Amino acid sequence: MLKVYNYMEYIVSEELEKLLPSTEALCKCQKCKLDITAWALNRLPPKYIVSEKGRVYTKLGEQNMQFRVDVTRELTKAILYVGKNPRH
Repeated sequence: MLKVYNYMEYIVSEELEKLLPSTEALCKCQKCKLDITAWALNRLPPKYIVSEKGRVYTKLGEQNMQFRVDVTRELTKAILYVGKNPRH
């Protein structure tokens, strides 16, 4: 059975794990990580896929420098926001 998947979720989670080590003052609990992920995803365009071909095509689009800058920018904003406003 085919499923629709927002590949942007994978991209944001992957990039967040790369950024977290450099954010010393930020709480890195699961709740804060999910809040950061949700905050960023709500500000980035979805990348829905339903097949391996779609995943490969979207992965190729990740190589675009502007795409990476946009994801990193929104994650940085999300880290700052959640860091100042943790829900715990």
